[in-house]
Amino acid sequence: MVTNVDTTKAAIAAPDPVRRMSLDDLIDRAHTLARSGRRTTLAVTGAPGAGKSTVSAALLQALGDQAVLVGMDGFHLADDELVRLGRRDRKGAPDTFDVGGYVALLRRLRHQTDAVVYAPRFDRGLEAAIAGAVPVHMETPLVITEGNYLLLDELGWQAVRPCLDEVWYLDVQPDERSERLVARRQSFGDSPGAARAWVENVDTANSLIVEATRDRADLVVRLTAARPHTPKEL
Repeated sequence: MVTNVDTTKAAIAAPDPVRRMSLDDLIDRAHTLARSGRRTTLAVTGAPGAGKSTVSAALLQALGDQAVLVGMDGFHLADDELVRLGRRDRKGAPDTFDVGGYVALLRRLRHQTDAVVYAPRFDRGLEAAIAGAVPVHMETPLVITEGNYLLLDELGWQAVRPCLDEVWYLDVQPDERSERLVARRQSFGDSPGAARAWVENVDTANSLIVEATRDRADLVVRLTAARPHTPKEL
């Protein structure tokens, strides 16, 4: 029989899966992946508002022509199609994407034989995907992809994980994440009330789905402040 004391001890003894790392640490790890000698696909995932786009952009800036960013958001279904399907009011849910198209692109990039493959990009201003916006050259060693549902194991998303070499899950406290999302919605033109309603009714539900996939990641990260430089680095 397992007592409450035994359960408490087991919980205390269990290792914390979250690693505290700086953005510099992640950039170093991405550089290592880019130097592997083969095309590598790195995925950055996490719940809405976790900072996926920010981290991915920082990696892209640091690696220059050694990396390219192909986002899951480029496969949002168009608003007209979401209206037809009755899903426009929860745009961003797992069943509001062209998952098959995303998987097909990842497979094509993984075994790229064409000199250039073009990927779509999601335009936040238009709230729509733009086809052929991101050129991926054959010689680019690292493909970075980011999105919410990269570790989901249903609705067709289960085909994504075999296309990925390494997956990072960004872990953020729920309150902090919610405030980021409200600020984001307001930056899109929503009123404070409408922004908070969207976050509570749509983003929070999606966050719970994503959080359930966390244990499938290769690395669960909570970002810390920049690491201090050593005299040699300075």
